[in-house]
Amino acid sequence: MDIAAFFIDLIKYTLAGSLVLGAAYWIYWPRYNQHVFRLKMLELKRETKKELLPLRLQAYERIVLFVERINPVNLVVRLHEPQLSAADFHQLLLREIRSEYEHNITQQLYVSDRAWGVTRQLKDQTVALIRNAVAGLPDTSSAKELSTTILSHLSQLEDDPYRTALGIIKNELPE
Repeated sequence: MDIAAFFIDLIKYTLAGSLVLGAAYWIYWPRYNQHVFRLKMLELKRETKKELLPLRLQAYERIVLFVERINPVNLVVRLHEPQLSAADFHQLLLREIRSEYEHNITQQLYVSDRAWGVTRQLKDQTVALIRNAVAGLPDTSSAKELSTTILSHLSQLEDDPYRTALGIIKNELPE
């Protein structure tokens, strides 16, 4: 009987211990899983941020380059062809701005909404500036006259919109 009582006690203690262990597991395991999940998510975010930062910085560099390239001062000098008429030069300028914009349009994925909005608005303002300049010229005007008119319109602005845009874009750089 001692052996039978021993086995019955052993079964009772094993069963009680298993129930306690099962209850502890049932209470503790979800919290442990949540903790592990949070840690893995933080690690994943850190890795993603580490990989994304160079892409974001490159996008900001390209946006700054875009702003510099569509600045009429640089645009007119870079594309100036004296033999063109004002109308042909106007089309060349607009084509170049459109091409630059399309080349950089994917950068909006990596820059802030504000930086991209400023960039898009600056592009639209540049196109409007060029269209206004050509609208005020006679049909027989040359590319040189259009260039002079564009630069004159730009110099009449109180603030340089290109410098302002660059300042805003630089303030949006990721940390």
